[in-house]
Amino acid sequence: MLTDLYVFGDSPLHRTRPVVKITALVVFCSTLFIVEGWASVLVAGALVVTGFAVAGLKPRHAFVSVRPALWILAAIFAVQAYLTDVVFAGFVVARFVVLILAAALVTLTTRTSEFVDGILSALTYAPAWVPKEQIALAISLCLRFIPLVRAVLEDVRQAQSARGLDRNLTALLVPLVVRTLKTADEVSQAVYSRSFD
Repeated sequence: MLTDLYVFGDSPLHRTRPVVKITALVVFCSTLFIVEGWASVLVAGALVVTGFAVAGLKPRHAFVSVRPALWILAAIFAVQAYLTDVVFAGFVVARFVVLILAAALVTLTTRTSEFVDGILSALTYAPAWVPKEQIALAISLCLRFIPLVRAVLEDVRQAQSARGLDRNLTALLVPLVVRTLKTADEVSQAVYSRSFD
């Protein structure tokens, strides 16, 4: 079942128009990459933490958002530490964490339907040849697949843990990929049957 990432609330962030949040996220992320230095990361991090507090989101929401990327962040840290130094590696990882949390803040305070409407609004002035509805549908499906993959991974992890295979990466990834592809195929057939090209 495809579900929403939205966390119910009535905060100012929840009430903000999706197109405003999407635009702010793009500007925020771009600025964070353009402006170098720990000061920019610390200020950006403080803004994101404030956003979570204003939205009434709990620390566990932040952790759940970052948790799937922890092994990737660890790999990035290791590579950067080897190529440069530990301080720069920490800076790169910290910047990625802030970016992930900023994106999570938007998705957690925006219903998928509103998110799609916001994207369509942002594409209003795009050239006529740009497939606006298809882009909105693709992004909507991507957002809905995130919690699905997370739920499937948790199911597989628990099943393999009962068999003593929770440390076996292959035993986790193969069922995850198979079940995800099966669901993706079912969704694509449903979309095709509705003549949505």
